[in-house]
Amino acid sequence: MTEHLNVVDHPLVQHKLSLMREKDTPTAVFRQLLREISQLLAYEVTRGLPMTTKRIDTPICEMDAPVLDGKKLALISILRAGNGLLDGVLELIPSARVGFVGLYRDEETLEPVEYYFKVPEELEDRLVIAVDPMLATGNSSAAAVQRLKEAGAKNIRFLCLLASPEGIENMKKEHPDVPIVTASVDERLNEHGYIVPGLGDAGDRMFGTK
Repeated sequence: MTEHLNVVDHPLVQHKLSLMREKDTPTAVFRQLLREISQLLAYEVTRGLPMTTKRIDTPICEMDAPVLDGKKLALISILRAGNGLLDGVLELIPSARVGFVGLYRDEETLEPVEYYFKVPEELEDRLVIAVDPMLATGNSSAAAVQRLKEAGAKNIRFLCLLASPEGIENMKKEHPDVPIVTASVDERLNEHGYIVPGLGDAGDRMFGTK
């Protein structure tokens, strides 16, 4: 994966995203849709994984079958909303190693504040996929990616549900080597740093909090 931005325009992705955007979508339905859409996005973010072959026996004959190569990839959830994407991707890649970066956004400065960091070992030898539903200002995402690099990660991809032009530009400026996979690039950020039209606060809608 070499392109900095990959917008997944698959009809199922776009349809499920529209359902999630609706303000009256119940919490349980929102959570289920997020799980489903994350599996679809996972196909794109894992495109180009290294492969090798393994000698196997089918019911008919022996063959050299394609299998994944290298160390198991690492999924890093940017808390707390990242867990919604994490669950769906893990269903597709259950052998992945999992880590967490805890960040919250200071509502006055819009800058990220870290409160938790726990990631798998040997990140330098793994494909690392950081997941967070919203790439808004990009400050928290860029900070999380920087922490992963400091922990040794060299091959990082960023998976989100929605992105703003401002967030994409910020991530490209701070981490031009990190491809972004998203379902939509929305219009802009409002004065509070929320994506427009967006879908509100993904964490609140996922967990039923305000």
